[in-house]
Amino acid sequence: MTIHDHNGHSHDGESTAVKEMAQACVKFVDSLSADQKSKAIFHFNDGERIFWYYPPMNRHGLPLRDMDANQRTLAYNLMASGLSETANTRAQQIIQHELILGSIERSAGIKSFVRDPDLYYWTIFGDPLGSDPWGWRVEGHHISIHMHIYGDDVISTTPFFFGSNPAIVPDGLPNAGRNILGSREALALELAGTLDSSQRSKAVIAEDAPFDILSYNSSKVLIPKEEGLRGGQMNGAQKEMLTSLITEYTSQVRHEIADKGVGKVLNQLREDGVENFHFAWSGGMDHGQKHYYRIHSGDFVIEYDNRQNDANHIHSVLRDVENDFGIDVLREHLLLFHVI
Repeated sequence: MTIHDHNGHSHDGESTAVKEMAQACVKFVDSLSADQKSKAIFHFNDGERIFWYYPPMNRHGLPLRDMDANQRTLAYNLMASGLSETANTRAQQIIQHELILGSIERSAGIKSFVRDPDLYYWTIFGDPLGSDPWGWRVEGHHISIHMHIYGDDVISTTPFFFGSNPAIVPDGLPNAGRNILGSREALALELAGTLDSSQRSKAVIAEDAPFDILSYNSSKVLIPKEEGLRGGQMNGAQKEMLTSLITEYTSQVRHEIADKGVGKVLNQLREDGVENFHFAWSGGMDHGQKHYYRIHSGDFVIEYDNRQNDANHIHSVLRDVENDFGIDVLREHLLLFHVI
């Protein structure tokens, strides 16, 4: 039986994706020892679920370092169960990127954090076989992926953070020229390059790029009202570019679950296009110049910053302000167990 929601979209694909995710989660959890489980599993309403951050740091959860080869495979299978193929490949590349960053810092004599691909942590919230909400997180330097599930529905896929340092791997190193997040820079620079002087004066909100994304690792985003150039003030080609740039972020999760994870914005794109999405810019508009952009419409916020390390260090995030971590859906269902 196929259940259709009020938009006429079939739920079949989504519930299959949720089943696969739950199976991948159960296989991973079943492979763990009691000691590993105590590190990996938290109650769904533990405050840990809404704490997230993207620098290298000691985290809660079970790191790859403490898993055997089979457990690592199962951990990666869980991550893949929620992501598009492209995003899954990028996540694995970002993890391996630690080796490149480590060698760059060593040869430059920079003393920094340990750059270790084994320091990526898997955390499970709640029980995928129970009737309450549950979720999982994969996090480490430059990655923070969150999936929240209730019944047959994915109720949130944000915050979703990817970063990359170096953004483009310098010559003479393994994987020279690799540019993991290059498309989200190239699309934005292309769009910025087409703006006329009147559009540019609306789009540019500051002369210099900020040092980082402005929302940092907040559990609840506090971004001022929409700023910049509205999609409705763009020509047809520019609107297409803006749509492509938004899709670069919304397509990171499996397409079957994207409708729930960031469903409101996908409906908005289908119904009104990019009319009410605002494109804001700071910094230079040429490759190699420090720059920042934000795409903002209501609760939907994309932030991207490439300023550090001479504009060769990207931070980028997708947020759903009211429903990050599934909080809005859970509030609707009175499922926050009376904690707020």
